[in-house]
Amino acid sequence: MGLTDTGADVLADARTGRNSRHLLVGLLRQSVFGRLGGYEDVNDAERLCRDPAMRWVVGDRAITGSAASASQMGRFETEWLTRPENLAALADLCGRWIDKVHQRRPPRTIVLDMDSSESPTYGEQEGSAYNGHFGCTCYHPLFVFNQLGDVERCALRSGNVHSADGWRAVLEPVIARYRDTVKRLYFRGDAAFANPEMYEFLEAERIGYTIRLPANRVLQNKIGYLLKRPIGRPPHEVRRYFASFSYQAQSWKKSRRVVAKAEWHPGELYPRVGFIVTNLARPAERVVAFYNQRGTAEQWIKEGKGAIKWTRLSCRSFAANAVRLQLHVLAYNLGNFMRTLAMPKAAQPWSLTTLKEKLIKIGANVVSHGRYVTFQMAEVAVSRQMFAHILSLIARLRAPPAPA
Repeated sequence: MGLTDTGADVLADARTGRNSRHLLVGLLRQSVFGRLGGYEDVNDAERLCRDPAMRWVVGDRAITGSAASASQMGRFETEWLTRPENLAALADLCGRWIDKVHQRRPPRTIVLDMDSSESPTYGEQEGSAYNGHFGCTCYHPLFVFNQLGDVERCALRSGNVHSADGWRAVLEPVIARYRDTVKRLYFRGDAAFANPEMYEFLEAERIGYTIRLPANRVLQNKIGYLLKRPIGRPPHEVRRYFASFSYQAQSWKKSRRVVAKAEWHPGELYPRVGFIVTNLARPAERVVAFYNQRGTAEQWIKEGKGAIKWTRLSCRSFAANAVRLQLHVLAYNLGNFMRTLAMPKAAQPWSLTTLKEKLIKIGANVVSHGRYVTFQMAEVAVSRQMFAHILSLIARLRAPPAPA
């Protein structure tokens, strides 16, 4: 699909010498594919530069020689990519890749989930700070996912900022890409994003939204009749009650629809109550069901932490760690594209970690011939039939050859 070639088109090559050993696209491939394979540190390049598969991934001179060394990758990630223009291009690259994927799989609806996470730090990293919510010294990155699990955009932030800090700079470029291409666009967020500026922005863009609303006395009084214990013996199953009403906080310029849910659980004295502010016209039960699906975004963040190790932000400077986060997210998206576009139905339940361990970070016997290289792989993890099916699905994703 030419995804990494897209990166080479937008990144500025800061090298001034004429005898550069590897092309910029090759260095980007080594950074991204290495992270996808479980090699998240620059020091791993000492081993990867001799790996036959990685040499073919990098291409050009690396095929007959070696891929980039640890010192070369260190300069690439901490010097060349940290330039402001390259860091901005990296932030836009996720969206460019997703747009190319959507050319093969045009979406009718896009659902955006925004959430923050923590990346613990253990040294003197620039910008790290103690976060009382997470209870650790960390960075506090912000992510925007779509309903397929792709990271639309992300940003690294200092550890002590609010969860919604800088939301406009992350969300607005994503919405701008879909403004004229997708008819139905939705947004979901937790209570950290419950602020009137967010509501007004989404309403101006004609985007449907469901955002968790922190409880207060006024909201609870609106549903006081649902907070009374039901008459009779306590049930053995969970009982759910829904309500919908109009509400206007003091900081709001107009009233908005609020959906409430009260759950009575067996053995609990008080109900579990939640409020959602929305501009959707669906029944209350469907609004709550739609909002609850945003929990998958938290699962995708866990996959990024576990499979790609995108919390490994161990550089001293903030800019270098921001580059590392963007490269980790590109590797995550590449794995997620493979999971959603090039995997048979039998492999649909696979997590990103399973996909990595069964298809990417595996051993093989390499036989080199004069004109080709053969990778002989065992059928313990993936059968020959499944592997052939995966290769056929990947072949369908290749762009058709240009007309002669």
